Formats: sequence, structure tokens, C-alpha cells
Amino acid sequence: MTDFALPVETRSIEPLGFEVPSSVPTRWYNIQADLPEPCPPALHPGTKEPLGPEDLAPLFPMSLIMQEVSTERYVEIPETIREIYSLWRPSPLVRAHRLERALGTPARIYYKYEGVSPAGSHKPNTAIAQAYYNKLEGTEKLTTETGAGQWGASLSLAGALLGLDVEVWQVRASYDSKPYRRYQMEVYGGTCHSSPSELTQAGRDILARDPETTGSLGMAISEAVEVAAQDPNAHYSLGSVLNHVLLHQTVIGEEALVQLEEAGDRVPDVIFGCAGGGSNLAGLTFPFIGRNLREGTTTRVVAAEPAACPSLTQGEYRYDHGDVAGLTPLLKMHTLGSDFVPPAIHAGGLRYHGMAPLVSHAVELGLMSAVAVEQDDAFAAGVEFARAEGIIPAPESTHAVAAAIAHARAATEPEVIVIGLSGNGVLDLPAYGSYV
Repeated sequence: MTDFALPVETRSIEPLGFEVPSSVPTRWYNIQADLPEPCPPALHPGTKEPLGPEDLAPLFPMSLIMQEVSTERYVEIPETIREIYSLWRPSPLVRAHRLERALGTPARIYYKYEGVSPAGSHKPNTAIAQAYYNKLEGTEKLTTETGAGQWGASLSLAGALLGLDVEVWQVRASYDSKPYRRYQMEVYGGTCHSSPSELTQAGRDILARDPETTGSLGMAISEAVEVAAQDPNAHYSLGSVLNHVLLHQTVIGEEALVQLEEAGDRVPDVIFGCAGGGSNLAGLTFPFIGRNLREGTTTRVVAAEPAACPSLTQGEYRYDHGDVAGLTPLLKMHTLGSDFVPPAIHAGGLRYHGMAPLVSHAVELGLMSAVAVEQDDAFAAGVEFARAEGIIPAPESTHAVAAAIAHARAATEPEVIVIGLSGNGVLDLPAYGSYV
């Protein structure tokens, strides 16, 4: 394999000083300020008591820990992060006129397109923020897991821009089937391993039980956490699930609020987002749910998850580990069980046994609903969308597209539908080739 390794250059954390467009959000939205009931706390895996900041310090910088537990409605975005965001933000909100015509629907359909980021998905919204706060506190290396590879590529990008080493454990099923994401990580300077691996005790234990396992995000998390916990110069970085990750993603919804008002459709009827760990779904929809709670608007939110990994529609709402080895805190979430190994579906980014606690809590409170989408139906919708709008959606995003198309086809009255198009599928074309 070609070696893309380059010397890591430490760059200044100070802003470069150019004027960032005013359309780039200046704050993240925290739904915890508006929830009618607080989200159940994370528990220490040993004592089963609520976690304190000191419990998370081995894995995360204190600034992110404070964001994790914050109940302030808005958190200011540092100027250095806004400068980097301005490489692709604000992302476009597009009226899908051609898709509307193809479906013969009276609905007005919009899609919020996150595939314009350098990494091709929504993931850099939090990768840049996490790398920034880690760099501020002297972290030299970040470890993480990734499924389809979009998160690993995004964190590798953030490491390149902010001067951090990045080591990634990628779920074996995706590592083998999606090599281009691995190449992308390496171009950015990241190191990527197939998970489970022989590099960690967690990986070795898993392979001893099942040498042929296709892997899972829960397994990869165990490996990344183990390495970070043993290195005083390293921290762990997570691409979904945790509160601070969802917080950073709300730049999507904050922009969409403004863009829809400018388009004359201030209050959409329904928003569809794909759901794996919950970050892009929450990022787009939480600002709208917050407005529902504060102002009485009635925008519906629908999470579209894969039928092969249906944590919201078939999982139990209970405390569970976020990883297989039991190294992570216990989270109150919808879960299929931390030992659940989903089939090797093409939407690798949605192959997670659990769901973000805040998303799970929102479902329990009736603030959003969920549907499960079969893989063939998702790809059919992705092809239909591509042939109408020209963009090939990421396999993960096709779940939201499929649910939205089904809803639009059934519509008999004019209504406004918004789709979260969380990434492009340009590096996932082998999956489309298998379907077509």
C-alpha cells in the first residue's frame, strides 16, 4: 500500500484573522436547555453512580466535558473553528424541484446537503471542534473508531488542520469493502487499522472468541478507548452519540432555520434524517424541536434507521455500554445490546447497536418518531434521488431519502418536507454497483 505519511506540523490555534461570512453560525444550540424532562445521566461502569467530570478526564479535555453536561441554551463557537467551518459552511439548502416532479407530489421538498465538506459528510462539524479543544489543552494524539470511514476521514482532516496525530480503528466489514476511505485518512495523515485487531487486548479477546467476525462499532470503540486510556498524551474522540458531539452538529439546523425562512417556508411540516448514532439527525432537527418546545410550532421529526440495525424501532430503552468490552460509561439509550453484531450492510455508518441518549430521550418524550428502512429500499431511493437531483447520496443518507420519498408519494395536500442529506456517496460507488 502507498505510504502517505507526512511529518506532523503543529499549526497555531489562533484564528488566521480573515473575515468569516456572517452566514456561518456563531453558536451551537443545546437542546438540554429546553427539554421538559432532563436526560438521564451517564453512569460510571464500575460504581453505577452518575459520572463526574473527573471520571471522563482520562478520555476527554475538560472543555468538552463541560459541554457534555451543560444546560446552557447556546454555546459560542470559537473564531478559529468558524474560520475552518467557512471552508464549506453554510452548507446549501436546496429545493428539490426535479424530485418533486418525478414523484408527482404536491409537497415542497428541500434537502440540507452536508456532502460539500472537504471530507464529504457532516462529520467535520464536530471533528474540527473536538480537535480544537484537545489542542488547546495540550493533547498530542486522538484515537477513534469509524464505520464507513467518514468519521475517521473527518478526524484525520481535523488533525491535519490543527496539528494532531490521529489513529483510527475501522470496522472490519467497511475496512475491507471501502478502501477509499482508508486512503482518504492516510492522505490527511491519519493511521487506520482494521477492527478487531491484534493491537489491543480488547481486539485480541474478540478475535479469540470469533476470528471471522465482521466487526462492529462497539468493538472498534473498545480498541480506541483502550489505547487512549493508556497514553497520557492521547485522548479519545467520538463521532456520534455523546451530548457534545450532537451539540457541535447543530450548526446544520441553525443554518436551516434561517435558510427556510428566507425561502418562505419557515416552519416545515416534517424533517427526515438518517439515524445510526444520532449526530446528523440531532444536528439538523434539534434546533427545530427546540423551537417547537419554546414557540409551539409543530414540525415533525422522523428518524430513518436501517432495518438491519433497528435500535430505535426494536431496541430496548435502558442503560447499556457504548462498546463491547464495557470500557465506556453506561448510557440510557435505545439499544440492541452492546454485544449485537449487525449484518455487514453497505451503510457502515449506521451499524451501531445503540442510539445517542439525547435522541433516545427525545423519542421517549414523543418529540420525534422513527421508521426502519430495508437496504434495497434505501438504495432504490438513492438511485431515484441521484437521477432527479444529480447528487449520489451516501448509503447512510439514502435511508432518510427513502422515508421522505415514501411520505411525499403519499401526500395529498401541499406540505413542506426537509431531508437531511448527510453526505455524498462518491467513495461508496462499489455499494451502488452491487445494488444496480
